[in-house]
Amino acid sequence: MFGPLQALNNREEAQAMNRGQFEEPVTLLVGMGFPRKIDSVMEAYALLQDWPSAGRNGAHAVALNACKAGIVGEIDPETVRATLISFARRHDILVPDMVTPLATAAGGAVHEVN
Repeated sequence: MFGPLQALNNREEAQAMNRGQFEEPVTLLVGMGFPRKIDSVMEAYALLQDWPSAGRNGAHAVALNACKAGIVGEIDPETVRATLISFARRHDILVPDMVTPLATAAGGAVHEVN
């Protein structure tokens, strides 16, 4: 039976899912150097859980612990994102944001390069 209580539960679940979303994705090079966008705490957690044990270090532990804290709501998603970026920089897998001004005859609009 679908009623107000079910609608409230669905709304709360949706809000919980959105709470784990990053404001901006983090793009990393994974596998054979393919770019992968990480949009949420759960995606970051999955990536770090799958990370090869030989490549795990202090930065990995900090990022993984941040993900765990983010999942249970102890820290906000942007803090998790910052630790993921630090981890990615340390492992040289971070793809920098590429917003480049492209001059146009109509007047220098800024375009995002993906």
